[in-house]
Amino acid sequence: MYGFYDLVCDITQCGIKVFDYFLGYRLPEYICGRGFISRLPQMLKDKGAGRVLVVTEKALIELGTAKKMLDPMDEAGIDYVLFTDVEQNPTSDNVEAGFKVFRENKCESVVALGGGAPMDCAKAICAKSAHPRMTTRQLHGILRVHKRVPLLFAVPTTSGTGSETTLASVITDSKTRRKASINDPVLIPKYAVLDPELTLTMPPGLTATTGMDALCHAVEAYTNHFYNTPVENIMAVRAVRLIYDNLYRAYKDGSDIDARENMQIAALYAGRAFTRGCVGYVHAIGHTLGGLYGVPHGKAMAILLPHVMRAFGPKAHRRLSELADACGITGRNDAEKAEKFISWIEDMKRLTGIPEKLDMIKDEDIEQIITWAMREANPLYPTPVLWKRSDFRRFIDSVRE
Repeated sequence: MYGFYDLVCDITQCGIKVFDYFLGYRLPEYICGRGFISRLPQMLKDKGAGRVLVVTEKALIELGTAKKMLDPMDEAGIDYVLFTDVEQNPTSDNVEAGFKVFRENKCESVVALGGGAPMDCAKAICAKSAHPRMTTRQLHGILRVHKRVPLLFAVPTTSGTGSETTLASVITDSKTRRKASINDPVLIPKYAVLDPELTLTMPPGLTATTGMDALCHAVEAYTNHFYNTPVENIMAVRAVRLIYDNLYRAYKDGSDIDARENMQIAALYAGRAFTRGCVGYVHAIGHTLGGLYGVPHGKAMAILLPHVMRAFGPKAHRRLSELADACGITGRNDAEKAEKFISWIEDMKRLTGIPEKLDMIKDEDIEQIITWAMREANPLYPTPVLWKRSDFRRFIDSVRE
């Protein structure tokens, strides 16, 4: 039944759609190719990067992945400082510590090396540099940075978050454990290097969950569709097709450089699609799981995606059937094609060892999960169906083990 809450959401989304035309959506200036990480030092020099803060993860240092970037920087005489204190779900404490390193070493630019965690942390550090007296929590929300930030270079080592092309920095508040976004076009990285060789060290499990994260970005952006221009629709469809053709290949054979390269491009496309098209309830609920329980983001997305799409019912059938068409999945009508597309996602989960349902949710946390999910999603996300508290509660009960 349509009511006042629905009206408020509709009016807000109409206003956002108009406002979107005045925002600076863009792709980063990027280079893409095998071995292209060796070109980063010259790019840093050409763009006047000065002293660089490199934000990455300790695991990438231990795996030797970071060495592929740092060695050319050393050889080229690039002046940089390393910051590796980044958690799997980056926290406000990580951001404050990174900003302290940035400021005390008089850095002028930032290079983010890794998956979504280092990139989100690096973006938040840039946001802090524009507003050093504000806390990370105060920067959460839309257009709260709105000032020039340091040059940001993104070097993804996973194929999932698409953070190299998004305006969002998702940070967990260290005190409340709430996971929320800083959203501002100034946080879209200015430059990016997509080198599939950097993704070869990803283990199969990480390959699967990050790839499913990219799929979630594309599917949610395409099924939302209200904010989309043809650009977002095209990129979402292309991302889904690339993932359909390449994710399982990359999972089965991590040395398949063609599949790795295609997955990097898919993540970029999907990231650009949801930057304007927005994500939906998969992310709204998934972010609470990352904040409360430390669930890896890609894993949460993979578990929730088919359940949310099926719960939308007929309202999502046409758009899901169009994605099925793009993948060559056939059916007698939109409903059948949509169901087959959802079934393909479930097949991918089974093949890659991703759980079917959630086993971590505690009874005492359910109301907090609903509150945080609704605060993130409504009225911002133009989902096919508007969920209220009872809808969220019913859904969460249905996906718990």
